Amino acid sequence: QVQLVESGGGSVQAGGSLRLSCSASGPWRSQWYWGWFRQAPGKEREGVAIIRANQDSATNYADAVKGRFTISLDDGRSTLHLEMNSLKPEDTAMYYCAVDWGSYDLRLSADAFRYWGQGTQVTVSS
Repeated sequence: QVQLVESGGGSVQAGGSLRLSCSASGPWRSQWYWGWFRQAPGKEREGVAIIRANQDSATNYADAVKGRFTISLDDGRSTLHLEMNSLKPEDTAMYYCAVDWGSYDLRLSADAFRYWGQGTQVTVSS
């Protein structure tokens, strides 16, 4: 059983930066893929960024965050990060990390993930 714990959320003014982290525990899989998702009040959960934890470390980003957010893994491939720069009020949401394994085409789809963290709140004020 994989367990995920997020950290790094908080409150920041527009234009500021935050770094989210997500640590995984449990059996390691060579074909993990990881994602960050977010959900604002009254809205559906949406994909933010995906990364594949194999040799190519391929990524995919939502258009709303391209050029501002960067998803990455540490060298041990068990901690996920999301560097968020130039934050906007519309980035305010609960952010969740997720992981699963197998072949994956990097779609920003929550349905592709079985394991989720508890979420960390990000609030951006104008």
